[in-house]
Amino acid sequence: MKQFDYTKWLNKNWDVEIIEYIAKIHECKGRQELYLNKKPAVLQNLVELAIIQSTTSSNEIEGIITTNQRIKELVMKKVAPKNRDEEEIMGYQDVLQNIHESYEYILVQSSYILQLHRDLYKYSEKSIGGKFKNAQNYIQEKLKDGTSVIRFIPLEPFETPKAVDDICINFNQMITKEALNPLILIPIFIHDFLCIHPFNDGNGRMSRLLTTLLLYKSGYVVGKYISLEKKIENSKQSYYDALEQSGIGWHENKEDPTPFVKYMLSIILAAYKDFEDRVDLFSEKLPALEQVRKAANFKVGKFTKRDIMELCSNLSRASVENSLTELVREGYLERHGKGRSTYYVLKYKI
Repeated sequence: MKQFDYTKWLNKNWDVEIIEYIAKIHECKGRQELYLNKKPAVLQNLVELAIIQSTTSSNEIEGIITTNQRIKELVMKKVAPKNRDEEEIMGYQDVLQNIHESYEYILVQSSYILQLHRDLYKYSEKSIGGKFKNAQNYIQEKLKDGTSVIRFIPLEPFETPKAVDDICINFNQMITKEALNPLILIPIFIHDFLCIHPFNDGNGRMSRLLTTLLLYKSGYVVGKYISLEKKIENSKQSYYDALEQSGIGWHENKEDPTPFVKYMLSIILAAYKDFEDRVDLFSEKLPALEQVRKAANFKVGKFTKRDIMELCSNLSRASVENSLTELVREGYLERHGKGRSTYYVLKYKI
């Protein structure tokens, strides 16, 4: 029978890569405070972009999709949702906004998790919001051909309420005692949450919302400015692989959460690096061409249009494409490959 006791991770020898990730994230967190105090206007622009990207990506991972324009209008409350997908997108945005504004007051308890799940579905006609699952569900991956692969069999419905209580109790005890680094503890909690799979629907989205919440509560607020969900979407296969590897032996209490901890730390560190780059990039109000030129200078070696769009997320796809074309025409960049294999290389840096 599955049991939850987070003290067992106190004696685990975490590998060097995880220790290095934690050290680098702590360095970034220290610099984060300087940016938060010096560039409030730039940061507000990043907040707005991150909310849109996070809402879009976390839902797209689950196959919930609408147009970019509709996403922006929904997030800005300019339109009402017109279908089931948009209802769930709107719910996600509301929960994310609530976490941004009130994370200090949202406790790590079953009752609060149920309330967040309720709000995720508040625009939906589905009656599942705020209720634990009443039927067995499975962690599945949708393949490109439309078929699904079962990655993991979660706990049964009757086991779920106690399991969620247990992980919350264990998490809070470890945080109170400062016994285990939050950057290790948070991925362990999220991995357990996903293995429990407590809801009929919305488990993946709830896990990403809870990740943001728990990071905020531990002082890691990068998710407010850079979309962690977008980075997970961009590395979705690695995300599923890490979940699967860490889930081996989970039911028998023999799991090793290292792959998922390592994956999540890589996402957090990448977000911090993007945060610093974007603050520098957005500090000046540059035309699209010069913004893309400056973004290209952050890159070493080969990079793609997607890489530039990640940095210049305030620009439209067309603006980035036109700017890259112009920089190639100037001789500032070299274009290689065709179609999806296209990449760029700087000919020289400014």
